[in-house]
Amino acid sequence: MTVGQYNTCVEQFSDNLYRFILKNLRNEEQAKDVVQDAFTKMWLKVEEVSFEKAKSYLFTTGYRTMIDFIRREKKRGDIEHADLNKLAHTNHYSDLQEILDEAIKKLPESQQHVIMLRDYEGYSYEEIGEITGLNEAQVKVYIYRARVALKKYLVKIEYLI
Repeated sequence: MTVGQYNTCVEQFSDNLYRFILKNLRNEEQAKDVVQDAFTKMWLKVEEVSFEKAKSYLFTTGYRTMIDFIRREKKRGDIEHADLNKLAHTNHYSDLQEILDEAIKKLPESQQHVIMLRDYEGYSYEEIGEITGLNEAQVKVYIYRARVALKKYLVKIEYLI
């Protein structure tokens, strides 16, 4: 890949990658760091990565970097970084997007990632498999299970009031 092609990748894919990572981490600064790390890793392997595979490489690298970051944060467990809003519960309706985000948070991480890649970013099952390291059948199963769980969560009467 040439420098010009790398710059094209930055222009074309940085926003999509940032949105995907931000949706998972829910922290702008952390998401920016993960995206920057993904582009840095691609730059270090710029000779090895072809321009045609750059998008897949970036999302795979970003996804894996994000997973590593999440694992490190779980081990740290600082109370200073705890989201106190997650500990509080309100029974009133505020916004459909917030309810959907809350429902997605309740899914297992693997299902969260595949459902967001499919439904928010529009990736094919094959592309999601490449990014997450799952085979296509696993991706389909995770997406199906996530959608069933979201449907069950969203149709509860207390969330519609």
